[in-house]
Amino acid sequence: MESLKEIRTRIASVRSTRKITSAMKMVAASKLRKAQDRIIQLRPYANKLHEVLASLNEDIQENEENIFTSERELEKVLIVVVTSNRGLCGPFNANVIRQSLELAHETYTDLLQKGNLQFLTIGKKGTELLKSRKYQIVASYNELFDDLSFDKVAPLAEQTINDFLNAKYDKIELVYNQFKNAAVQILTVEQFLPIEIDLTHDKETGNLDYIFEPDKDHIIKKIIPRALKIQFYKAILDSYVSEQGARMTAMHQATDNATELIRELTLHYNKARQAAITKEILEIVGGAEALRG
Repeated sequence: MESLKEIRTRIASVRSTRKITSAMKMVAASKLRKAQDRIIQLRPYANKLHEVLASLNEDIQENEENIFTSERELEKVLIVVVTSNRGLCGPFNANVIRQSLELAHETYTDLLQKGNLQFLTIGKKGTELLKSRKYQIVASYNELFDDLSFDKVAPLAEQTINDFLNAKYDKIELVYNQFKNAAVQILTVEQFLPIEIDLTHDKETGNLDYIFEPDKDHIIKKIIPRALKIQFYKAILDSYVSEQGARMTAMHQATDNATELIRELTLHYNKARQAAITKEILEIVGGAEALRG
């Protein structure tokens, strides 16, 4: 049985841990509020771009030479894995890494065996794990989260687009967590290139009659690269917001668990202390009886 001193030490240790998890929860909550505002402001713009692309879908498909939408025989594929730089956010990183490896082993098995499947990692956690398992990492951009902005992400997005246009890769996939709320993140696998346009939204809202100036071809050439950069930035921003929500939730649970453990240890301590006092009283009474006899 633990001594009273050992129990007191454990209680003090858990209280110290609770202070840390509580502080981390508040920091994550503060970051979440700021980042959540950014993703909420970005989504309407990204959705409107998607809506315009959907309206141009027939024109895009009619142009068989459109380099952004042309399907190719898959000889080399890139998977962009978006994780976080730090841990203590529950299964946030593990889910993305697991999904990325499932995609690699189940969908691109032949390319993986041939060495024609590469990873581009954003976030230290993904980089470290994939490196430890000897997967091909073409580049790592962990510093993007230090001061996340569209201006910092745009050059990487442009480079990735150019890699596809120059036939370095025949397909590019994004794997990340999409933000729903502080407690829920949606694990997402999204085809970045070649472009896939989901017409569901367009069918629901009806065909909008846009006036294009100067002309559709010019708009297509300008809007597709812009939309792709926004899509790339949105995926990284979604992941960042999801990370803060996951960390806040994880630290909230850790704080609650620490509180419950302190309660149990305090009860255990009081019982042990009561037992020790009772034992001392019995010893005193026993000694008095012995002297009396």
